[in-house]
Amino acid sequence: MIVRILGLGQFRLHDGDLTAVEAADDAVEAAIAARDERALRRALGDLVDVIVQTGDPVPDQELATSDVVVPPADSTFADLEELGADAEEGLIPG
Repeated sequence: MIVRILGLGQFRLHDGDLTAVEAADDAVEAAIAARDERALRRALGDLVDVIVQTGDPVPDQELATSDVVVPPADSTFADLEELGADAEEGLIPG
């Protein structure tokens, strides 16, 4: 799976990485459901960190389609709604 983090680039996640990424995405889902802005920013920051730490950066010269787009950690609820995130699915399908 290729994940694009807006402002940071693309990262290739392998099957073994998805458990940690999905757990971080669960916190994003919970923050969305609670409409808790502080929890959302913390959860997005954690999700971005997990993706960057576990994924492999996709080289700039490699053209790869992103399967998922993750906004930056300072995103608002409106930003997430534009990307189609919700309390049911979060950002990472799974």
